[in-house]
Amino acid sequence: MQELYMGDQEITPVDPTPGVVTVGDVTYHLDLIQGTDEWLHQRLGIMTASEMKLILTPTLKIAANAKEKLHLYALLAQRVNDYIEPSYVSDDMLRGINSEAEVQRIYGENHAPVRNCGFVTTDRLGFTLGYSPDGLVGDDGLIEIKTRMAKHQMQTILDGDVPTEYMLQLQTGLLVTGRKWIDFISYCGGLPMFVKRVFPDPKFQDAIIEAAHGFEMRLQGKLAEYKAKAAIMIQTERLDDEDISI
Repeated sequence: MQELYMGDQEITPVDPTPGVVTVGDVTYHLDLIQGTDEWLHQRLGIMTASEMKLILTPTLKIAANAKEKLHLYALLAQRVNDYIEPSYVSDDMLRGINSEAEVQRIYGENHAPVRNCGFVTTDRLGFTLGYSPDGLVGDDGLIEIKTRMAKHQMQTILDGDVPTEYMLQLQTGLLVTGRKWIDFISYCGGLPMFVKRVFPDPKFQDAIIEAAHGFEMRLQGKLAEYKAKAAIMIQTERLDDEDISI
């Protein structure tokens, strides 16, 4: 079996899938490209770091609102249908996608080399939790890139800290991977690149675990309820857009 290396740490692919490696209880999907159908398939029905803000508030309180309920129903539908509905890609998102390689290059030249990785999962909590890093750094680090408008970049540079709205994603990424640090990178072409190292915070991670566990229990309860109700209904087949004639 071919061996892969992550920094000085030897890791072995999970047979028989190339590019999938396991280190302890963490699985790295190294060859996945974010945004592709294959990447979406790996995320089916899984709570992820970028969506943790939907089930936990910035003040670390369990969310009990319409967005949390809709997210529960969305993951439930994914688990039932084995399908993720297309979502809108904004101009800001496209700008971030297009600039990611450049940010990785700048970071690599000034800090440390970056290794791509499409998705990371762990089952150590008794259910699957996922994170899509913007890069792996050595054995211990991660990077998370945010491409931002000039006014927000200016504020972050002057504040000198990670904006509050990103902390749940960063701490969930650290929790999933078990890595020691993550460098938050705020980028806006023409302005200095802001880099801030973030370490695991037990207060955040305990709240994330509690919220994620409660959400998963609610999801499983709704799944059982759905199966009981759907069993006596007429089942339909999902049609792709190209299969629908007008």
